Amino acid sequence: MKLLAFELSTEACSVAVHVDGEVRERFEIAPRRHAELALPWAEELLAEAGIARSQLDAIALGRGPGAFTGVRLAIALAQGVALALDRPLVPVSTLQALAMRAPADAGQVLAAIDARMGEVYVARYQQVDGVPLLQDAERVCPPQAVVLPEGIRCAGVGTGFAAAEGAIVAQLGNALSCVDTTALPHASDVLALALPMLARGEAIAPERVEPAYLRDNVALTLVEQQALRASRQR
Repeated sequence: MKLLAFELSTEACSVAVHVDGEVRERFEIAPRRHAELALPWAEELLAEAGIARSQLDAIALGRGPGAFTGVRLAIALAQGVALALDRPLVPVSTLQALAMRAPADAGQVLAAIDARMGEVYVARYQQVDGVPLLQDAERVCPPQAVVLPEGIRCAGVGTGFAAAEGAIVAQLGNALSCVDTTALPHASDVLALALPMLARGEAIAPERVEPAYLRDNVALTLVEQQALRASRQR
């Protein structure tokens, strides 16, 4: 199986290629450089793997939630390649890919990405045979609003745990078994999730891909952003 994957939903730019069990990846924390780096990296990885674009079986991508411009760019790049090759897309949750960064024996994982404007993108997962399975809906909310069911302990991963001076950590306390505030989603993890999805027939036509923005209004004006920040501080 041969797949190309893009994950551009955060400040990290990540591209990976899977060729018959071997994974190659480029990963760099590169804010505002995703458009510059992603396609050249893809070409380099394909060349290193010794395959042409036409040999790809599908294109995988992190479909968000995350930064609006990064999510939109990943979809545009993946759609462009897939349409040119007449290949399907495999959209993967960015939060689920992030949950792959947790320790393998964590059990329950809470993945959180700093969504800016006083909010985080967050979801809880249960590890089953190395795959994090969603336990509650992905959502966007203030860090102080993140709660866990009674008796649940989670490993925390993602930049959301550093948001608002570590508000989630303060809120959940001992319900967190460990926390990695620096964890970011990788395209290699998108691939790891996309491969079984493709095998299960869950790939879709390129025109059917939908971004997961979670926010109803993803393009607030400057005035609206300032008003939202002011309301959070009251």
